[in-house]
Amino acid sequence: MNYTHMDQDQLQQQQQQVATVLCCNCGVPIDGSGGLVMCYDCIKMTVDITAGIPREANVSFCRNCERFLQPPGQWVRADLESRELLAICLRRLKGLTKVRLVDASFIWTEPHSRRIRVKLTVQGEAIANTIIQQTFEVEYVVIAMQCPDCAKSYTTHTWRAAVQIRQKVPHKRTFLYLEQLILKHNAHVDTISISEAKDGLDFFYGQKNHAVKMIDFLNAAVPIKYKKSEELISQDTHTGSSTYKFSYSVEIVPICRDDLVVLPGKLAKSLGNISPFVLCSKVTNAVQFLDPNTLQTADVPASVYWRAPFHSLADVSQLIEFIVLDVEPTGVSRGKRVLADITVARAADLGVNDQEYYVRSHLGAICHAGDSVMGYYVANSNYNSDLFDGLNIDHVPDVVLVKKLYRRKTKKNRNWKLKRMAKEHKEIDASQDYSSRAQRQEMERAERDYEVFLQELEEDDELRQGVNLYKSAGQASAEHEMEEEDEEDAPQIDIDELLDELDDMTLEDGGADETVA
Repeated sequence: MNYTHMDQDQLQQQQQQVATVLCCNCGVPIDGSGGLVMCYDCIKMTVDITAGIPREANVSFCRNCERFLQPPGQWVRADLESRELLAICLRRLKGLTKVRLVDASFIWTEPHSRRIRVKLTVQGEAIANTIIQQTFEVEYVVIAMQCPDCAKSYTTHTWRAAVQIRQKVPHKRTFLYLEQLILKHNAHVDTISISEAKDGLDFFYGQKNHAVKMIDFLNAAVPIKYKKSEELISQDTHTGSSTYKFSYSVEIVPICRDDLVVLPGKLAKSLGNISPFVLCSKVTNAVQFLDPNTLQTADVPASVYWRAPFHSLADVSQLIEFIVLDVEPTGVSRGKRVLADITVARAADLGVNDQEYYVRSHLGAICHAGDSVMGYYVANSNYNSDLFDGLNIDHVPDVVLVKKLYRRKTKKNRNWKLKRMAKEHKEIDASQDYSSRAQRQEMERAERDYEVFLQELEEDDELRQGVNLYKSAGQASAEHEMEEEDEEDAPQIDIDELLDELDDMTLEDGGADETVA
């Protein structure tokens, strides 16, 4: 107990020995052992640790592409009051590295005022062993200027890389599906412009890596081959730097869905000894062929096809309408396909002659007596093909059925629509009659191809998986739909498969499609 009393007395004596001084500014007693002559509150009021940080600064903004300049030369997209814009503003302040940044936030300003206000809280050493915290505001003036990419758009060197996609076929069905794949995966966001050309499309980019990204997407979507070329634009002899333009020439396999194909004999044997006389049933990053006599399928990758390329024997423009007279299933099925022996007659021969054809087909699940089907009339066709001439004529059927034909009385009563990419059409001189006639025929053919593509989407649910369908606000009236109804068994798209309409879409062509830039 005596030691305890002695310890308490020593502590009291030490506390009494601590020297206290009066603040030289306000007279408040403070601890003088640290050598301070001013209290903490007076230090905060008299010392400014933010003296070297400016209260005004500038940020550069491009009105065309709506991007901000991030020094030294990078232009980035940043929304108002976003973290990206705050980082750009903080990098513009000189002297901020001398203090410790604690907090930073935006102060609301009118969006059209071209002013950005930021509230900053920093900590720093005012005098020896004394850390204080202060808050201040910085106002940024948004200076409108033009970024180098937008400046190029007014010169002949607008683009840095181009992707030229071509498919040498007489229709646009493959490009229509490819367009929907690009829109679904948003693969066109980096393009400067898109223009139509003969047998394809041209995509222009400001950077080479954007074009390379598009090539990778095309490789995964459709069977292609491509070739790269470059052109020297300018060269600096002092620094050794050069500027190039890059072009990627892409060619899609010239075989489309529902085409009639004769495979080379060596390739057919390597594909499980499939019959050389086949139909093209699907086109993805590989081409799938179907033997309608056995339901056997085989996939041909792009790399295999381009080693020894071949062309289709006939395309969908050569399909002829047949009428189903009788259907006898064989009991063989694979997935949705059912093999059947079908008796058909040409629609043009009804009432003229009694010519009938017995066909083995994969359409046994959907065909009934009285239905209309589309097929190739092989017996009455003359094909200029060495592969076809090499076939045993006894094993070649007279008719090859492709798909069922649904009678649609109207094209404008769809409750769904598609987005379309905004493309620049090459101008055609309409001063001459033949030019305007050619342009009109080209537009009619494009409308036909687009209507066929829409019908294929309605008939094939697997094809719709790669396409975004949107609810149409411009549906036909109920009375009009009652007057012009489709067949009872005509395929319809369930409303559950449709997406809600986006706000930035503009409806065109009576609600059938939309255009987005």
